[in-house]
Amino acid sequence: MASPSPPTIHVVLFPFMSKGHTIPIFDLARFLLCRKISITIFTTPANRPFFFNSLSDTNINIIEIPFPQNIQGVPPGVESTDKLPSMSLFATFANATKLMKPHFEKALESLPPVTFMITDGFLGWTLDSANKFGIPRLVYYGMSAFTMALTISAASLLRTELSDDEYFQVPDFPWIKITRNDFDLPFRDREPKGPLFDFVKEQSTATSKSYGLLVNSFYELESVYVNCCNRISSPKSWCIGPLCAFHEPAKEQQGVSEKPSYIKWLDGMLEQGKQVLYVAFGTQAELSPEQFKEIKIGLEKSQVNFLWVVRRTIDETDDEFENRVKNRGLVVTEWVDQREILSHRSVEGFLSHCGWNSVIESICAKVPILAWPMMADQHLNARMVVEVIKIGVRVETCDGSVRGFVKWEGLEKSTKELMEGDKGKEARKKVMEIGEAAINAVKEGGSSWQTLNELIVELTESKSV
Repeated sequence: MASPSPPTIHVVLFPFMSKGHTIPIFDLARFLLCRKISITIFTTPANRPFFFNSLSDTNINIIEIPFPQNIQGVPPGVESTDKLPSMSLFATFANATKLMKPHFEKALESLPPVTFMITDGFLGWTLDSANKFGIPRLVYYGMSAFTMALTISAASLLRTELSDDEYFQVPDFPWIKITRNDFDLPFRDREPKGPLFDFVKEQSTATSKSYGLLVNSFYELESVYVNCCNRISSPKSWCIGPLCAFHEPAKEQQGVSEKPSYIKWLDGMLEQGKQVLYVAFGTQAELSPEQFKEIKIGLEKSQVNFLWVVRRTIDETDDEFENRVKNRGLVVTEWVDQREILSHRSVEGFLSHCGWNSVIESICAKVPILAWPMMADQHLNARMVVEVIKIGVRVETCDGSVRGFVKWEGLEKSTKELMEGDKGKEARKKVMEIGEAAINAVKEGGSSWQTLNELIVELTESKSV
C-alpha cells in the first residue's frame, strides 16, 4: 500500500510597506518554493505592480488588501515608506497599518489551511490575527543579530547620564565600545517617550509573544550575537540568510536582453581595466544640500571612478559636475538593480549607508564597504563592518563624532584608503573570505539551509499535533 502523501505546507508572507523590507521577503519566498511550499503573499494596491513584476516567474498567490486612507500628513496614494515626504511620518504611517487587520483576517478566512505565517516586525498587530486562526507567527525585522543583541544589552546604560559621544563597553560584549549616538531614536533617549517609542514598545511586545524571529544572516558570521539574543530575549532567533545569496543575479527576463545603461557603462570601465566605487545611500536617507555638495567635491577630488545613485533630479545633481567627471563618473537617478551592480567585476568598493540589506549584499558580492551610516540601525551595522568583521573603512567626519558632518576632504581621504590603501586591501581580503562563507550557508547542507529545514519540520510537527 502506498504511503500517504505529506500534507501541503502553506505559508503566508506579509512584508512591511518598504522596499528594503520587501525585497528580502521575495528572496525568502523563493527559498521556500524550492521546498515545494505553497505561498500566499499580502500587499496593497499601490505596491502590487512591484510584487507582480518581481514574482511573475513564480506561482505565488498575491493578495491585495486596501491601505488606509486619509492618514494625517501622508499624501494620498502613498503606500510605502520610500515615498513618504519625511521619515518623521514613519510612526504615523506604521500605526495606520493596524486598520488593515479586518481585511487581512477576512482574506485569511478564505485561504486553504495556513501552516505558519511570516510577517514583518513592524506589523505586530498580525500576531492577534495569527492567534485568532491558530497560526504560528514568525517575525522578520531585516536587522542583524549584532544590532539586536547590542540594543538589548546596552539598554540600561542608555538610561544613564552618558554623553552622546562618550564611549562605553557593552555589558555582554566587553570587547566592543560604542556611544549613545550609535543608536537611533527612540533608543538613545535617556527617557524615551512619544509615538515612536510607544510604537517600538508595542512591536517588541508582539515579537516576544511570537513563535520565532528570522534573521537575514548566517550563524558563522553572528554566532556570538545570535546565542546572546537567545539567552537574554525571546522568541528564539533563527539565522536563515543571507537571503540575497539564494536569488540569482538578474539575467535576461521575459525575452528582454537589453542591458541597463549603467551596466553598459560598467562594462566599458571593465574593458579599460578600471575599478569602480559604487555609491548609494538607500531610498530613505535625507541628505542636506550642504552635505550633497561636499559629496560631489569629494568624489571629484578623489580621482576614483564611481557610479553614484541619487534620489534627486538631474538639475539638482548639477550638469557641470557631471560634465567634469564624465570620463570616470556616472550619476544615475533611476531605480537600479543593486545586486547586479555589486556583482559586476569592475566594482571594487561600495560607499554605503550600511543598511543591513546593503551590508549583506556587499558581503555576498565580496565587495568591501566605505561605511557612512545615517539612520536606524546603520550606525551599529557600520561598527560591525569596520571594527568587528573588518570588511570596510569608515568615512571620516569633520569632528570625529559618529553623526558629524562629512567634509569633502574626509570623503576624499576615506575613498582613497578603501580603493588604494592598506586598510582597503585588508578589507578586500577579509570580505572575500566572509563572502564565500555566506554563499555556502544557503547551499544545500549549509548552516542556514539546515536551520530553515529544522524550523519547517518543527512547525509542521507542532501544527499536526
